[in-house]
Amino acid sequence: MSTPETPEEPRSADDGTPAEGAQVSEAEAELAAQRLERERIERRKAERQGPIEAGAKLSGTAADLLAAVRAVESGEKPPATVFEEARPAPRRPAPEPVRRAPVVPEGPAAPAEGTVGEVREVLTRGGAPAALAAPAAALGEDAADLLREDPWQLLRVPGVRPEQADGFARALLGGEAGPDDERRGRALTVWLLEQAAAAGHTVLETAALTEALGRQGVPGPEDAVRNAIAEGDVLVFQDAVGEAVGEDEEQPVRVLVGLERCALAEESLADGLARLINSAPKQDGAAEEWERAASAAEGSAADLIRAASGHGLVLHTGGEAALAEPAALLNAAHGMGLRAWAATHSPVGRERFASRVDGPAVATVAGLLSGAEGPGRDPEGALAVDLLVVLDAPQLDVETAALLSESLPDGARLVLSGDPAVLWSVGPGRVFADLLAARACPQIASRRPDPGPLGELVSGIGVGELLQVEAPEKEVVIVPVRDAGEAVHRTVQLVADSVPRALGVPAEETQVITPGHGGAVGTRVLNAALKERLNPGPGRFAGFDPGDRVAWSPAPGRTLPGRVVGADGQGLRLDCAGETVVVPRDRVEQTVRHGWALTAHQAVGARWPAAVVVLPGDAVPALSRPWIYTAFSRADRHLSVVHGVDQALQRAVAEVPAKPRTTRLPVLLAPQLPGAAE
Repeated sequence: MSTPETPEEPRSADDGTPAEGAQVSEAEAELAAQRLERERIERRKAERQGPIEAGAKLSGTAADLLAAVRAVESGEKPPATVFEEARPAPRRPAPEPVRRAPVVPEGPAAPAEGTVGEVREVLTRGGAPAALAAPAAALGEDAADLLREDPWQLLRVPGVRPEQADGFARALLGGEAGPDDERRGRALTVWLLEQAAAAGHTVLETAALTEALGRQGVPGPEDAVRNAIAEGDVLVFQDAVGEAVGEDEEQPVRVLVGLERCALAEESLADGLARLINSAPKQDGAAEEWERAASAAEGSAADLIRAASGHGLVLHTGGEAALAEPAALLNAAHGMGLRAWAATHSPVGRERFASRVDGPAVATVAGLLSGAEGPGRDPEGALAVDLLVVLDAPQLDVETAALLSESLPDGARLVLSGDPAVLWSVGPGRVFADLLAARACPQIASRRPDPGPLGELVSGIGVGELLQVEAPEKEVVIVPVRDAGEAVHRTVQLVADSVPRALGVPAEETQVITPGHGGAVGTRVLNAALKERLNPGPGRFAGFDPGDRVAWSPAPGRTLPGRVVGADGQGLRLDCAGETVVVPRDRVEQTVRHGWALTAHQAVGARWPAAVVVLPGDAVPALSRPWIYTAFSRADRHLSVVHGVDQALQRAVAEVPAKPRTTRLPVLLAPQLPGAAE
């Protein structure tokens, strides 16, 4: 049984890409943050003098791989013994690889029309859709020549699949295009690692990667990986696993392959966190003041204040009720005159948390990093904060987390707070979970349970139990259905009639959550049915009408709920969390969806007075404990479960945890912690 990471399609076009030229601070913030990330990675690449290592006394395959890394970095080819003893046949010359263009564009600038035209000509000759010309032109000024010489580079264009790239290559190369072509193996290696990053992995074990290449029909998968390493398309690592039994024993290692952007971000994150852990917080307040603040607080809030007073990094876990504790910490820090800020995953979360703290001290993560929100940066380029509390911490991917850690000044305090039971980030990594497992800093677990029947239900799910809770005020209602058609009908009935009539919660404050976008009861079908009932109209602008609830995705993995307020020559006008957003016409299809129904990944970080969670029969493979926990915990007052999965719901809660992700953060962080050398 698979986990929700697969149906959630975290990096698909369903979640959108940022609207070019949108005149809104959220979009500008996201773009600016991405520019900072790319500049940082380029800087890290320039500074990087050696491979990332872990462990010692290596021999055998691990030693060969280490030699391969050093050879590549010195401009040489790696030895042929990296993956097998026999030396391969001489390699055919291949063009220098072109790095994938960033997923998020830097702004409205587009490839030159001449480049697009040349690429369109090559695509047409190869039988590929002309609509791919603009994204393919982002491969560079020589994109047309690149595609002629290496047609499998088409796989670098988002959305293109291997079978499509194979057809394009056959059309251009004829009989020269075969499954054993070295260029095909290299391109598929990169493509598979991109797919792995979309599923949350920062690296893959070589065995998993070569197996996946074999399923793609690559005759020599080990050769393909070696060639990708040699050309600098990917990086290879060896991490120590356990300890050698004796002095003469070989150090056990695991061999990993990853994309450079993920690898450098994870290394940078480990360095930044180690700096915070190993440096004493700035003496910005007397110990007596911190202790007085802790004594004035209660329970785990006092524990959190005491932990933050003397440590550069603190982890805080808990549900919705536990938000009172980081709020108490922020208020205490403000009382001492410190520059204290909080950052949330979304504007919706920002508004919810802002009511708990004194003063305007809450921003979104993207806005904080770009400077569009928050305190700005000091002359050294660091965030002008003494204390930063990051809420929704499980949503941090390694790239964003690395930016945050690098942006904090020496002596600052970082508190990562979140509910560890919710779905992980849609980007690569499992930062919060890795840090909790590493036990590298103080961890404060909240003792504030979420109240009422909803709190009891969700708490049980978090520990693997699906409880039958007493709900005298109809806080939880189960609605059994037999098939997809009935599930759609009952969902619309609940949102439009039953919940407003019985509980007084209007339709616009009720959120529908379902496992995926496709299928007979996915977001597309449900949104069409809900629009017809709640806001019928001809869809005058790309299928939307004024008053439609929408979900706008300014960047991959980020979803902002909003409402259509109109349209004009500039584009579709939305109201998102009180901000006016103008989505250009050519970006509407990719970045805007109807939003009466969302997936759980789209809904994470927000809550509504009422939620209707739809579980049709075909949703069984998507169900897991984190998915169910996340979906059920989006409701403040009332939860309706449209239930068509029989016993699969209880089995998923009890038996299907989060899908494992392969990461390196614990291995990279461990040698830098106090006592590591002992």
